[in-house]
Amino acid sequence: MEKWFNVGKIVNTHGIRGEVRVISRTDFPEERYKKGNTLYIFMEKSQEPIEVIVKSHRVHKSFDLLSFEGYDNINLVEKFKGAVLKVPESQLGELNEGEYYFHEIIGCTVVTEEGETVGTVSEILTPGANDVWVVKRNNGKEALIPYIEDIVKNVDVEAKIITIRPMEGLLE
Repeated sequence: MEKWFNVGKIVNTHGIRGEVRVISRTDFPEERYKKGNTLYIFMEKSQEPIEVIVKSHRVHKSFDLLSFEGYDNINLVEKFKGAVLKVPESQLGELNEGEYYFHEIIGCTVVTEEGETVGTVSEILTPGANDVWVVKRNNGKEALIPYIEDIVKNVDVEAKIITIRPMEGLLE
């Protein structure tokens, strides 16, 4: 059975030409939403996904705006509001060394080089130059770990363990 990965949620329509407004949950929006790519729309009350081909992609404010081939009118995409965009695992593709999918990182235990457990990665922020991993600590506080070589020393996605060398003030 094929495993599916969530790439975004259609939250609204945009304009009258069939564009939809998407809140992305994907690691590589520019790759996922490339013109000609196939995505699958999962509607709430439907078992079968609707296969669509990306016609256009642009970023507007904090949203990704997509249009699909054959859906060039607001009336055709209105029904997609609230639906989830997914891709099958077979479409994920190989990553370069040092690149990871969000689902591989979220849930990992973060430990220091000294073996002290810091907490568990709960989400990933993508503010700009590098991703920031949000680590839920045992004391209830959150630590923000930038994904940079100086700090993240080893990522073992099989064992779900990330080893870091915390810089001063990082785990205050």
